[in-house]
Amino acid sequence: MAMLQFFIAVDVTVVNVALPSIGADFGVDGHTLTWVVVGYTITGGGLLMLGGRLGDVLGRRRVLLLGTALFGAASLLAGLAPSFAVLVAARLLQGAGEAIALPAAMAVIVLLFPEGPRRSRALSVWAAVASCGLVLGFVVSGVITELLGWRWIFLASVPFILIVFAAAVFLVPGERPAGRAPLDLPGSVLLIAAPLLFTLGVVEAGAADGTLPWLPPVALGGAVASGILFVRVERRSRNPLVPLRFFRNRPRVLANAATALLSAALSTSFLLFTYYLQDRLGAGPLQAGLTMLPLAVSLIAASVLVPRLLGRWGARVCVLAGIGFTVLAMAAIALVSALGAAGWAMVPAMTLIAAGMGFGIVGLQYVAVTGVTEDDAGIASGIQRAADQLGGSTGVTLYVGIGFAPALDGFDPFLASSCLAVAGLAAAGAITGRISAPAAVTE
Repeated sequence: MAMLQFFIAVDVTVVNVALPSIGADFGVDGHTLTWVVVGYTITGGGLLMLGGRLGDVLGRRRVLLLGTALFGAASLLAGLAPSFAVLVAARLLQGAGEAIALPAAMAVIVLLFPEGPRRSRALSVWAAVASCGLVLGFVVSGVITELLGWRWIFLASVPFILIVFAAAVFLVPGERPAGRAPLDLPGSVLLIAAPLLFTLGVVEAGAADGTLPWLPPVALGGAVASGILFVRVERRSRNPLVPLRFFRNRPRVLANAATALLSAALSTSFLLFTYYLQDRLGAGPLQAGLTMLPLAVSLIAASVLVPRLLGRWGARVCVLAGIGFTVLAMAAIALVSALGAAGWAMVPAMTLIAAGMGFGIVGLQYVAVTGVTEDDAGIASGIQRAADQLGGSTGVTLYVGIGFAPALDGFDPFLASSCLAVAGLAAAGAITGRISAPAAVTE
C-alpha cells in the first residue's frame, strides 16, 4: 500500500520540473502547460469519493486492483504520448486510477490497524510516504529529465506499479461485496466539473492576451452552479456520493475543511520553490531537483518524530503546530524572494514546510478517520483524500494564479501568493481550534 501511495504521490509533482521540456517538445506555452499539473489532481480529487464508495460497495481488494491497473496503463500512455492532447488525457486517466485505488488502499490500512497507537503509527507511515513522494517527485523529475528525457518520468513507475498489482493479488485479503447499490454518477460529474471550471476561469482570467473575455466569468459561473447542483443532487439521491450522515460528525467535517486549506498552502509552496529556482534563478532541471533534497530529508525526520508527539500532545495540538510551521514557511519564501537570495536560502522554508506537512496532515488524517466502521471506512478515506487533493489543486490555481496574474504586474508574485496562502492558513487554524478530537493517542 505504501509503494502504491508513493508512486501516486510522485506523479502529483513529478511534472513540475519537467514542464519546460514538455512545452518545448510539443510547442505549447506555460499557460497551456498548467493543465498537465492540475488536471491530474483535480480529476483524482473529484473522483476520490466515488472511488471510496466503490470500495465499500464492490469490495476493497477488487477496486484496489482495478485502480492500480488503470493508473499503470495511464502512466504508460503518458510516457508514450504522441501529442500534448494525449498527454493531458493520460494525466486525467492517471487521476482516475488514483481516485479508484487510493481510498481502497487507505481503508485497508484503517481496518487492519485498530484505533490508538498502532493506527497512528500506520497513518504516520502512510502520510510520510506520501509526503516524500510529493517532494522526491521534484528530485526524480530533475534527474530523469536531465539524463533520460521527460517521458521517463512516467515510464519509470510502470514496473513498480506491476509489482504493486501482483503483491495486492496475494497479500490483500478478499472480502464479500456489500451489495449492488446504485452509484451516484451525477454527483461525481458535478464534483469534477466544479473545480475544473473554477480552474479554467482563474487561469483564463490571468491570461495576458484576453482573447476570450467572456470565458472566465462563464467558467466561474459554471463552477458555482455545479457546486449548488451537487448539494441538491446529494440531498435527493437515494445513494448519495457523500451521505448526509457524514456531516453529523462535526470533528470529521472540520478536519476535512482544515485539510483543504492546509494542503492549498503546501501545494502552493512546492510550485513557488520550482518557479524561484528555475524562472527567477535560471537553474536547470537537475540543479533544481537536487536543491529540493533538504525538503525530503526533513520529511523523513518529521515522520519519525510526529507519531510520538501525536501520542503526547493530541491531534489538535499537532495540527495547530503544523499550521504555524507552514505560516512561517510562507513568510520565509516571501522574504527570500524580496531579497533575491540564492537557492540555498530556501532551505529554511523547505524545512518548515516539511514540519507543516508532518504535523498538520497526519493529525488531520487521524481525526478524519476516527470512529470509522466497515460500512463507512471507504467513504471517510475518500473524502479525506479528496479534501487534500482538491484543496491543493484549488490553492495552486487561486494563490499562484492571482499572485502571478498580469493584473498584479508591479507586485512581487511570490509575496502576493504567500499572503493569500497565509490568509487561508489563518482560517485553517480557526477551524482546527473548534475540533473536539480525542485529546491524545494513549501509548
